[in-house]
Amino acid sequence: MRASRNVKWIIGCILLGSSALFAQIPVYYQHVEPIITKNCAQPCHHAGGVGPFSLMSYEDVSKRGKFIAKVTEIRYMPPFPADRSFQHYANERGLTEEEITTIRQWVTNGMPRGNAAAPAPAPVRATPRGRPIPDGRPIPEDRPIPRGRPIPDGRPLKDASRRTMRFRMSRPYAIKGDGREDFRYFHVPMNLKEDIWVEAVEFIPGNRKRLHHSRLMIDSTGTMQAIDGIAEDDPKLRFFQQTPLADAFLYGWVPGNDRVNFPAGTAKHIKAGSDLILNIHYAPSPADETDQSEVILHLAPKPAQHTVQTLTLTENDVTNQPFLLPANTKPTFFAKHGPIQQDIQLISVLPHMHLLGKTFRAFAITPDGEAINLIKIDDWDYKWQLTYQFKELLTVPKGSIIIAEGRYDNTAQNPLNPNNPVRDVGYGWNSTDEMMNLVFYYIVKSERAAGAKE
Repeated sequence: MRASRNVKWIIGCILLGSSALFAQIPVYYQHVEPIITKNCAQPCHHAGGVGPFSLMSYEDVSKRGKFIAKVTEIRYMPPFPADRSFQHYANERGLTEEEITTIRQWVTNGMPRGNAAAPAPAPVRATPRGRPIPDGRPIPEDRPIPRGRPIPDGRPLKDASRRTMRFRMSRPYAIKGDGREDFRYFHVPMNLKEDIWVEAVEFIPGNRKRLHHSRLMIDSTGTMQAIDGIAEDDPKLRFFQQTPLADAFLYGWVPGNDRVNFPAGTAKHIKAGSDLILNIHYAPSPADETDQSEVILHLAPKPAQHTVQTLTLTENDVTNQPFLLPANTKPTFFAKHGPIQQDIQLISVLPHMHLLGKTFRAFAITPDGEAINLIKIDDWDYKWQLTYQFKELLTVPKGSIIIAEGRYDNTAQNPLNPNNPVRDVGYGWNSTDEMMNLVFYYIVKSERAAGAKE
């Protein structure tokens, strides 16, 4: 009898151990979905997002399971080119070892679905600004996902509950299928009856395959209507470029860039009567296509204490001129801005190069000789650029100098070199040309500014 009891006890332990082991196998809805949603689906892989496919459902993820396990294992995805040991950012992306292991074990064990009705582990709370939803628009955490409604062409759609204004290009633009790069300006009426304060900006490309970049600007003169649809090489453009813009850089979109959120108490100020000016670069297309992109402005509930401004380093700031990449060379260029005339607090940094870019680094040197790290990218990815938002306002004191360093490879050994045979390359907007830009959002420091990193 005692032997029988011992056998039953041993069998029970084995069964319980097997159950515990089985319980450790990750299932989609309870273990994998929260990881994919937070790091992949919400930022990029949703309908209309920058990702080439959706990862919003079990079917979406499971049919690409082995691929997802591979690219997360080698840390190719989720992409975040900046060196996080050099500086930390509020919009950092990356999986923990535990999350990578969870995905790998889920795929290895046949990608079990699990119970969709069972509670998943508590998700990471979203920022106070709201969370993305499948169509890429933010909503507060306590509001249901809206079904949406059509946007009147060229007119703003304002939703008071979310303080959101959406603007669409007045008409679809016809992209010619002639295999040539196309640079255009578009005038988008805003019909503002009063000043607005913008706490976040988004750009939604109407044709992600063809848009190389878009720069958003603000005109407050009311004289730029005829710029709509004009080409960069049109001689009439020079007339419009003589008109000073109220904001020469409201926002810049490049593949990979996110919605930009400004810190609490800060905002871009747009005056009544202003209009949007879009500068859009279309990549070559083999067939006729169209684009009708949108701009989404998220409004602050009241005038901000601090106005967000823009500081840009360009090729004109390069200290070892000329900005020219001779064929079969690997040049390094340095750019400098300063001394800065007042204490400022940096919100974000956006570096920009083209296909010959290899590495990028920037820092500020204070009057006391202290180095403030800003951005470091050891493997430049032309197809994935974004605005890196500092975790805290980064104080750069008066008298500081900002230094940027860009390394390039204009040799035949560079597989990304667009020119065959290689040739001398200088500044230009074409992807076969080169650029070296560094864009900051900042505010002027004052005693009222909160949360600054000293």
